[in-house]
Amino acid sequence: MLSDILARLWRVRFTVGYVAALFAMSTAMLIIDPREHDKLIRHASTNLHNLSHGRLGTLLGSAFVVEAGPLYFWLPFLTCLLVLAELHLRTIRLIVAFLVGHVGATLLVAAALAVSVKMGWMPWSITRVSDVGMSYGALAALGALTATIPRRWRAAWIAWWMSVGLAAAIVGGEFTNAGHALALMLGVLVSLRFRATIRWTPVRCVLLVGSVGFGFLLLAHSMWGMAAGMFFGLLGASAAYFTARRFTREVQHDAVPEDAETRPLPALSGSA
Repeated sequence: MLSDILARLWRVRFTVGYVAALFAMSTAMLIIDPREHDKLIRHASTNLHNLSHGRLGTLLGSAFVVEAGPLYFWLPFLTCLLVLAELHLRTIRLIVAFLVGHVGATLLVAAALAVSVKMGWMPWSITRVSDVGMSYGALAALGALTATIPRRWRAAWIAWWMSVGLAAAIVGGEFTNAGHALALMLGVLVSLRFRATIRWTPVRCVLLVGSVGFGFLLLAHSMWGMAAGMFFGLLGASAAYFTARRFTREVQHDAVPEDAETRPLPALSGSA
């Protein structure tokens, strides 16, 4: 009994370790003095001020400090997403996708902000705005699940998330919205290198529904963002699905010789 439980937990060891660390850190942040709380966030933030001073440890440390929303809401949904990704993609692939999304999106956003501040498009105060949390890595893991989606739905899946991410980034107008869209795209790109054995059980389908809802809320966390994301997401997914379906039919049609239907069948040997 115990060995069976340990074996199941070992299959999702990254999720177990990461979620336990998040729970411990979030609980500690609720207990400590408010001044120490703010100090911790400032030191863990991947803003331009910290990165320009060589505090590269924030690229990893920021993933363990979450200040958005109550713990009891986001932690179960994050767990569903990571468990599903780790079961399908295996541990190493999930870690790769998570790190590529978290670190990659952070550096791309930082580069864009640096250029904007240098050109005078954004105020200097933006360099000290806090930027912590697990959202970049979580969205990259969601994007990496592309490798597990059946081929007939994959184009619609990608178009849905790309449309939702871009719409939410435009409507939101904040650098974190753009970072979310970038992290998701990086996860999708990483998934192109993955080959996953697809085994969708009812339980995993339920985990997928929870993961999709959680990802949607991370991308579009305002009413206007949700409305725009839903509209353009459905529009993009529908267009991609029917385009891919038509393309598949054309390829299958071209693969069949034109005279295949009219070509006479060979006579059976020994027939009268």
